[in-house]
Amino acid sequence: MSTHELYTTNPGEGVWPVPASGAARFNWEYDGGRERLLALYQKGKDKQWDGTRRIDWDLEVDPYDPLGTPDEAMSLYGTRHWAKMTDKDKGDLRRHYTAWQFSQFLHGEQGAMVCAARIVESVPDLDAKFYSATQTMDEARHAEIYGRFLHEKIGMLYPINDSLQGLLGDTLRDSRWDMPYLGMQVLIEGLALAAFGMIRDTTTKPLPKQILAYVMQDEARHVAFGRMALRDYYKELSDAELREREEFVIEGCYLMRDRLRGVEVLENFGVPRREAEELTERSEFLHLFRRLLFSRIVPCVKDIGLWGERLQRAYVDMGVFDMGDSNLDLLMRQDEELAEALDRERFAAEERARVAEVDAAIEEGGEG
Repeated sequence: MSTHELYTTNPGEGVWPVPASGAARFNWEYDGGRERLLALYQKGKDKQWDGTRRIDWDLEVDPYDPLGTPDEAMSLYGTRHWAKMTDKDKGDLRRHYTAWQFSQFLHGEQGAMVCAARIVESVPDLDAKFYSATQTMDEARHAEIYGRFLHEKIGMLYPINDSLQGLLGDTLRDSRWDMPYLGMQVLIEGLALAAFGMIRDTTTKPLPKQILAYVMQDEARHVAFGRMALRDYYKELSDAELREREEFVIEGCYLMRDRLRGVEVLENFGVPRREAEELTERSEFLHLFRRLLFSRIVPCVKDIGLWGERLQRAYVDMGVFDMGDSNLDLLMRQDEELAEALDRERFAAEERARVAEVDAAIEEGGEG
């Protein structure tokens, strides 16, 4: 079945052309490089995995309750709209919300793949090109996995959110080589990690938990890469150049805070847009998402050296300034450890199944 047949609304043309600008840069120095970045490149090679084999696709998913979302977490709960809904309507709403969330993950991962490939092309340092090549493969795998989950388990997709598409377009159109790092590795990856983490830590369903935990294990490396590369480069920039990048971050943060809310879902259920925005603003899940979003982004922005007065004022206005002191390294370690714990559980279950199979064969042979 064509993906276009699964979209809730027409996504428009099948291909979105974004005009490329900026130079492709070759580097003839093949010896050496930054030790930390080469170590991350080695880790990127060591940690490659196959989404077909590592994830248990035989796990069943109820498309009308894919995440185990409780009624109280739904933005329509307790409203006049909820009172009119049948159990089937509520299942449809859960399906639409999951389709919207995972569709944005899918579109964002394709954007990340394109941005990582752009970094390979435009970054001047060979060590960064090496690592970005491994990230390009990671992002391709993530897009593959989210696409498979939506096609096989949910059977529905949403077009890319206008604001996410705008942020991706701004990131890709900029001719400065560091902007794909800043737009993707800091802002969009921070957005993704917040959304992934929120669902990973609240879902009661094993398949989406697996998918999100394993994807987040990769993303921890990607954010580390952006921090290393930008921290080094931004030390060399003038105050004016830093201000330009801070303006980009401020605009992106306001956009992600105010416009990535899933209002499209409620509109599909007949809720007028203004009311949908008001109901969504009262959602506890949205508030949780925003806390997670800025706990990932603010310390990263501060760490790479973008901490001018205007940016600080913007974070005070958003109520997230204190998150600049969050321990980002601890969050990333936890992301990796959760994926490793899932692997240990999976291997232990497989070992128990093998032992039981051998014991059964021995018992059957003895009886014979």
